[in-house]
Amino acid sequence: MAGASAPSHWAERNATARLLLPLAGLYGGIAGLRRWCYRRRWLSVRHATRPVIVVGNIAAGGSGKTPVVIWLAQRLKAAGHVPGIVSRGYGRRERAVTVVAPGMDAEAVGDEAVLIAHATGCPMVVGADRPAAVDRLLAIRPDCSVVISDDGMQHYRMGRAAEIAVVDEAVLGNRWLLPSGPLREPVARLHEVDLVIFNGAASAALRDVVAPVPAFAMRLVPGPVRRLDATEAQSLASWRGRRVHAVAGIGRPQRFFEMLAAHGVEPVPHAFGDHHRFAAGELDFAERLPILMTSKDAVKCRSFAPAESWEVPVDADIDAAALNILVEKLADGQSPA
Repeated sequence: MAGASAPSHWAERNATARLLLPLAGLYGGIAGLRRWCYRRRWLSVRHATRPVIVVGNIAAGGSGKTPVVIWLAQRLKAAGHVPGIVSRGYGRRERAVTVVAPGMDAEAVGDEAVLIAHATGCPMVVGADRPAAVDRLLAIRPDCSVVISDDGMQHYRMGRAAEIAVVDEAVLGNRWLLPSGPLREPVARLHEVDLVIFNGAASAALRDVVAPVPAFAMRLVPGPVRRLDATEAQSLASWRGRRVHAVAGIGRPQRFFEMLAAHGVEPVPHAFGDHHRFAAGELDFAERLPILMTSKDAVKCRSFAPAESWEVPVDADIDAAALNILVEKLADGQSPA
């Protein structure tokens, strides 16, 4: 099944992209003016009583933030911090600030929120008003020593102590601003962050653009494949040579299919739109094969998926030096940006 995809003109500087350049210029001008007003403090910035680390990106579409948020939370806990997490809760039906509780439905708080809360065990709050979400988090868990914001680089009303930009070069497309291209902010915005994490390979040219900001590569490592009813787990290696239905409702489904193929699995790809709301029957494929899906999809399909449905979790493998940069920044007690 074909999923929603980015507009084709985002990939290249074709006639359609050029036709939209005046709107991109207007978008960029308004966005730049807004950011300038926040930097001049003409628009108020809400600073929390704990440092906030933003994990975000500059492009529309999936860049791989969720694995980085989980990695960061787990590593900060191991370093002695007590992290809490806030998120917009993309895909949920309501905008109100909501505490994420174990076992909550993805439609109530968003698929990524359910996944992150389960994977990290950290307290988590979702809400369109990010500063209000931070306030609510610290009200229910005053023991938190640091707050991680899943996304929010462009949410400038929320003060932050550090920014991590997750960059997938393929998602940068033609490197023009919306709606001519996929960028929310110019590539030059990466010069202002504290850390860049490349999801996948990055060209030498992009690395030169990012320099001198510290940049590290992220490798997504698949964990044990788990049956959705939690009755069984197997190594992905044990699936080598098997033909499966591969289901992915993420920003770049092809990356999931390629990962399976790289481990010797033979995927029959089924790409859905990012944050797709699955319904009973959508996984009833004509050819009877086991179904492998991403963790983000598993949290939405667990209650109705066929018996032979399995989750393929991934862990972010990032150089420990990346964490050291953030830990040192927290220890220095630098003022929020």
